[in-house]
Amino acid sequence: MIFVPWATIMLASYIQSIPIATAGPLLPPIGFLFLLAWRLLRPGVLPIWSGIIFGMWDDLFSGQPFGSAILLFSAAMLAIELIEMRFPWRGFAQDWLIAAAIAVIYILVATLVSGSRLSMPLFAAIVPQLLLSIIAYPFIAFIVSRLDKLRGMRFRTIA
Repeated sequence: MIFVPWATIMLASYIQSIPIATAGPLLPPIGFLFLLAWRLLRPGVLPIWSGIIFGMWDDLFSGQPFGSAILLFSAAMLAIELIEMRFPWRGFAQDWLIAAAIAVIYILVATLVSGSRLSMPLFAAIVPQLLLSIIAYPFIAFIVSRLDKLRGMRFRTIA
């Protein structure tokens, strides 16, 4: 029951390392989006400290300096926890807005941590990745909801 969220986030972070030939960054941070989806859709499934573990795992495959994903995943988990305490009655539109804002901040900060200066040409190069991250969240949230439903059915048959 607990294995499904952890495995999907780790598998999604690993998928990020599959080589795709593009002129610039195009693939959204899939592992990070799965982390956001699990945390926003099922708040009690992942503990706050899990951002450290997932960040370390993501740093192994992302190509970013080691520690950048640890910091960003942990900061995202803390930010979502603060939002959860303040607005516990959110709907999907608010979750999508929260995920979009956190994903955009994640990509921009990851770009800066990698040693790049955020100039206009670089910003123009990462805009497709930003847009795909925002667009991909509902699909990832759908996958997470189906996995959670499957996880719940599995638990009911065992109990």
